[in-house]
Amino acid sequence: MTDTATPQEEIQEVQPTEAEGAAPQQPAADGRPPRSPRQPRQQQQQKQKPKQAAQQPQQPARSRKVHPALEKLFELYPNMFGARFLPLKLGVFQDLLEKHPDDFKKDDLKVALGLHARSTRYLEAVAAGLARHDLDGNVVEPVAPEHVHHAILELHRRRAQRSGEDLRPQLVARIARAVEASGLDREAYAVLVRSRDEETNAVLDEALAELARQAAKREALLRAFEASGRGSEHEFAEMYGMDADEVARTLARARAERPQVPPAA
Repeated sequence: MTDTATPQEEIQEVQPTEAEGAAPQQPAADGRPPRSPRQPRQQQQQKQKPKQAAQQPQQPARSRKVHPALEKLFELYPNMFGARFLPLKLGVFQDLLEKHPDDFKKDDLKVALGLHARSTRYLEAVAAGLARHDLDGNVVEPVAPEHVHHAILELHRRRAQRSGEDLRPQLVARIARAVEASGLDREAYAVLVRSRDEETNAVLDEALAELARQAAKREALLRAFEASGRGSEHEFAEMYGMDADEVARTLARARAERPQVPPAA
């Protein structure tokens, strides 16, 4: 549709064509051939968009540069530096230098192992409490509780920066699980991991307080069972409408958590 078209011409431009069953257009009074039907401007623009998109050059995908020493590590030990990351044994840097004196420069290897150990995937393996492995994939030793703790804090920091959400409840719960998995009592764990950072110490205290509340509830359940006079844990659970298996597990744990009283002399 042109800017100089009359209202009658604008109406003609949107009428059905002869192929659609409309009457053929007659020549104009001055003898000029009739205007060919034109599509509305909106349809023309829609047809032009795919063509314009096809003409735009595609941007090449950017590939992240990998440190050459890391590539060599993957080539030599794909099970340790490949699809799955596992915590490495302490002293693996020296092991690699001794096994491959011609493959790695000391400074390059140090940088590559630092990049590997700071990667999110490696920190996830440490935070999950997986054992440390040697270069052949053999389990060597557990990861120290303080290393697990610091990996959890670093992962939380990275996720909080990306999402902008309040992830504190998840952090508190994960630290509480790490305390229980460490095999240490709450006081010993706190001494081991407490730092100068007030915020992380506050999160630690919140996790320890939650664990204390859970322990108090287990102890209360054990005392209620002992005072009930019921002969079995199953009877006790039925009396209160609780799951018998869950009650049995809770009571067993409460008994294990009770301080051991030394026998009288």
